[in-house]
Amino acid sequence: MEQNNLYAKPVTLKNILRFAVPTIAMTVFMSVYTMVDGLFVSNLIGTDALSAINLTAPVIQLVTAISTMLATGGSAVVMKKMGEQKKDEAREDFTFLILVNVLVGITMCGLGYLAMEPVFAGMKLSANVEGYCIEYLSHYLVFTVPILLMNNFTLYLIASEKATLSLICSVTGGALNMVLDYVFIAILNMGIRGAAVATGLGYSVTAVVGLFVFSQKKNLLHFKKPVFRFPVLANAAANGCSEMATALVTGIITMMFNWTMLNFVGEDGVAAVTIIMYVLMFASSLYTGYSYGVAPMVSFYYGEQNREKLKKLVAVSQKVIAAISLITVAASFALTKPLVSVFARPENPVYDLAVTGNRICTIALLFIGFNIFASGMFTALSNGIVSAILAFSRSFVFMLVTMLVLPLLLGVNGIWLATPAAELMALALSVFMFRKYRKQYGY
Repeated sequence: MEQNNLYAKPVTLKNILRFAVPTIAMTVFMSVYTMVDGLFVSNLIGTDALSAINLTAPVIQLVTAISTMLATGGSAVVMKKMGEQKKDEAREDFTFLILVNVLVGITMCGLGYLAMEPVFAGMKLSANVEGYCIEYLSHYLVFTVPILLMNNFTLYLIASEKATLSLICSVTGGALNMVLDYVFIAILNMGIRGAAVATGLGYSVTAVVGLFVFSQKKNLLHFKKPVFRFPVLANAAANGCSEMATALVTGIITMMFNWTMLNFVGEDGVAAVTIIMYVLMFASSLYTGYSYGVAPMVSFYYGEQNREKLKKLVAVSQKVIAAISLITVAASFALTKPLVSVFARPENPVYDLAVTGNRICTIALLFIGFNIFASGMFTALSNGIVSAILAFSRSFVFMLVTMLVLPLLLGVNGIWLATPAAELMALALSVFMFRKYRKQYGY
């Protein structure tokens, strides 16, 4: 029997959190075990290896960008059809989009192998760091298809009212990653390639479980003979283009951060950036998890044309995000030194750079949550254009401006201020778009 009871229930904080808490826990846990990767690498291999993980991040983000687009955009398309009671058609589209993702994964994996050596050679890194970069990425790319399936199944499990299972998969995969990090790096002496393999195997858990779950017809979403519908692929791409843009430009901006830090401070600066990104990633995962959790509700109520529920959902969400923002800012300020000391000891020059940088970058946490939710909400409403404008402006345009201007005026502190300044500019645009489309969608 199909289970869609939660969508029919009143919109209350309790019912919203039944969707959101598992996804928040899932994204937080995923960010934690990404940080654990960095912890093992920095303490067992060294800060050069930690820098290498950050330097490979843009390539990984480029590889997964298209899958992210199809996963988020496809989820919105599929769940909108579910709300319209076009269930068989939604399942055909779901299966079709998963197959497209597999093909994309194979293609992007091949492109990644072709691009990595020329990219790292052109960055003029030390031989040690460049070797770490190639060693890590070459092993990570082996798991491209499972990682892309994980990206998709995570969202579709949530949409199928299996957020708790999605959380269990993430926790299991994370625990496996942590254990294997220790086994591969500390016991088997596999070095940085051990970290890459451990991460890939951890991510693969959700892919394997998803294949099993969606093969069962009793589930709300399940595999059905796919039908090629070009408009569905186009709509999924359009709806999810903001997420693709975010992944693409995040890679570009990360490269800019790295280049700027290399010019101002050297490879120690890249290591400091890596530590701060871990802290920001952990805090941002709270907002991302919440947005993932409520997105199927937004899409369903929009397809159902239930403006009353949609309005209440958005209003409650704003209050939840405001509360999370205040808590994360206070926690980040209070815990700056303990957090940084986990990755770099006080006598390491990376330590002081990271402490100063984290205290400045923490200001951005006041704005990030609202910006993430606004972009995710418009994706769920099938307005990919507005979502893309918000995401691209936030992640690229505003960051580009602040990264070019502030370091010239303020030096290294300007690099740290670039993120809060860009997020504040993005918040102004989010508020404008939110008010502009309020009447059209009825939120």
